[in-house]
Amino acid sequence: MSAWLLYLALGAFAGVLAGLLGVGGGIVIVPILTFIFTAQSLPAEHILHLALGTSLASIMFTSVSSLRAHHARGAVDWQVVRRITPGILAGTFFGSWVAAQLSTRFLKTFFVIFLYYVALQMLLNIRPKPHRQLPGSTAMFGVGGVIGGVSSLVGIGGGSMSVPFLIWCNAAMHSAIGTSSAIGFPIALAGAAGYLLNGLSVTLPPYTLGYIYLPALIGVAAASIVTAPLGARLAHSLPISGLKKIFALLLIVMGTKMMLSLF
Repeated sequence: MSAWLLYLALGAFAGVLAGLLGVGGGIVIVPILTFIFTAQSLPAEHILHLALGTSLASIMFTSVSSLRAHHARGAVDWQVVRRITPGILAGTFFGSWVAAQLSTRFLKTFFVIFLYYVALQMLLNIRPKPHRQLPGSTAMFGVGGVIGGVSSLVGIGGGSMSVPFLIWCNAAMHSAIGTSSAIGFPIALAGAAGYLLNGLSVTLPPYTLGYIYLPALIGVAAASIVTAPLGARLAHSLPISGLKKIFALLLIVMGTKMMLSLF
């Protein structure tokens, strides 16, 4: 019962983040699921793979709820979504295959580095200056591939990369966040499919579907669907810069805890 309550609380928090900051709830889902799965004594060699696969599967539901709320406010550029999706799908699916070949220790190290990168980006309010338009189809495929590939290795919806990219291409902040929430769906779809398929040949605990742990998926997804629209509404009314600094400190704490577990 305590695990279910933790899954629901995690989903509620992640849903708000997905709509509010445009970073995708996966940035907190993965480390917290790692801590919960460790406490539940799931196989150590598969814990991070399960956290990554479950995170991406839950983002499928969160992103739909979030993008609908942003779309209702006219904040999703669907032309961008269509152009970047082919690269996103290819990069994410390939990245999930790569992740399945890597050890938990390597993936955890990579994730910690990524957490610190996102935290630094938020603390210093690093934002590229808008000085160009969207690139051509080939470049968009490449950008989508990179965003998808990295996202699959860290189990996120890609907002920490897609939002800066869109701002660099002259998108307004609210539009960048809204469009990023829509981009999160193909990332989550391809990533979840990849982790599911690559985990089928591995001996895993009960209640798993490939590298997706179903109890955690149900709890996180159920709560995040409810709270993602709330985050989207708050994004248009709260001081985002201040909230990002507080969230960055939380990421540093989680990243440090994960780093210490490596030793």
